[in-house]
Amino acid sequence: MQRVAFLLFPGFQVMSLAAASVFEFANIEVKGPIYEMLYISETGGKIVSSLGLAVETQAFDNPTFDTLIVSGAPQEAMPTEKERLFMREALTHSRRLASICTGTYFLAHAGLLDGRRATTHWIVARDIQKRFPKIKMDEDRIFIIDGSIWTSAGMTAGVDLALAMVEKDHGIDLARAVAKKLVVYHRRAGGQSQFSALLEMDPKSDRIQSALAYAKRNLRAPLSVEQLAEAAHLSPRQFSRAFRSETGQSPAKAVENLRVEAARLMMEEGRHSIDVVAQETGFADRERMRRAFLRAFGQPPQAIRRNVQRAEL
Repeated sequence: MQRVAFLLFPGFQVMSLAAASVFEFANIEVKGPIYEMLYISETGGKIVSSLGLAVETQAFDNPTFDTLIVSGAPQEAMPTEKERLFMREALTHSRRLASICTGTYFLAHAGLLDGRRATTHWIVARDIQKRFPKIKMDEDRIFIIDGSIWTSAGMTAGVDLALAMVEKDHGIDLARAVAKKLVVYHRRAGGQSQFSALLEMDPKSDRIQSALAYAKRNLRAPLSVEQLAEAAHLSPRQFSRAFRSETGQSPAKAVENLRVEAARLMMEEGRHSIDVVAQETGFADRERMRRAFLRAFGQPPQAIRRNVQRAEL
């Protein structure tokens, strides 16, 4: 039986514990205890979350677990010296050390991410990169594995991370069965940027929304201003003015964002060649798509695909 410990501290974010359900349902699926979940803290006793919910914990001492998971932390939270020492010892005594969401701050303060690839919630990723420049931060991954350290993005990404652990431990069939029971994707396509180009633009009027929906359905078409204006039932001049006013972008930039988003998903799925992806998403050729990826993500399409393949190893 593998022991999975969740490290909690005052003000921890309770949604971090959603990952525990993955291990719980793995036990249920195999009709036996293959995982034992423990909830630990420096002091032991009841630890109150940011939501006010208290969780009974054991005081930590021996850092030898199969997996130690550091829960999400408030951005301003600092680990105590005893917590830092415990996490450092866990790195050498436990098989895996992980953080969920802003728990990355705790690992960073302990110096455990220096020189490593890591991710965290996109809202704080750049703050962490600035404060801890030795970390190789990738703010658009759902989770990242670097050696024995696993880091996840937002709170729900902790579920993705835990499913990947179950798959690593007991195979893909069990991970899929658990995901099905939890009604979540076994492997979620896309990075954190899947909060969606459409949602980010957030147009207010039905006409601009209709034009964007038309563009998303017809990425292979040229999608000129004239075409989009027709979909919005406006003149090209009226459309361009209204579009920029509502979205803060030009129509051409918005179309590129939609194409990049669709192309990235196809690259991460890994079923199509770069030429096919470029054609299907309206870039016409791979060089145009490469330049768009560099503008959006700072890396070419091939690097996006390699990152996903590495994470799944």
